[in-house]
Amino acid sequence: MSKRILTLAVSILFLMSFAPSQKAKWEKLGSRKVNYGLEKDVIPVGVRDGKFTKLKVIVKGGAINIHKMKVHFMNGSSQDVALKHNFTKNSGSRVIDLNGGKRIIKNIAFFYDTKNLARSKATIHVFGKH
Repeated sequence: MSKRILTLAVSILFLMSFAPSQKAKWEKLGSRKVNYGLEKDVIPVGVRDGKFTKLKVIVKGGAINIHKMKVHFMNGSSQDVALKHNFTKNSGSRVIDLNGGKRIIKNIAFFYDTKNLARSKATIHVFGKH
C-alpha cells in the first residue's frame, strides 16, 4: 500500500512541475500627469517591457474624461480603444483586451479633457498583463 502512495505522490509532483507557477501580474507601463482642457498625451512603453495581451488604466489625483486611447505597436499596427469614460479621482478602467495576441507596445496615446472638473491634475497610470 505504501508503494502505491509513494508512486501517486511522485506522479502528482511530476504533473505539478508542468503547471504555471504563478498567475501573470500587472506591470506598470508608464504614467502621465495630464493638463487642463482638451488634450492628447502619449505614454512611451517600448521593447524593455515586452509583449502584452491586456491593459488597464488607473486615474489618481483628479478627475478626467478620457474619450479614447490608441495603442501603437512596434510592428506598425495600432488599436483604437473607445474608453469614453469620466474617471473620478482614484478610479480605473475595465480590463482592455488587445487584439492580435502578444505584441510589443511602442506607445499609448490618450485623448481627454478635464473641463476643470478637479482642482488638482489627474495622473494616468497604465498597467499591462502578459
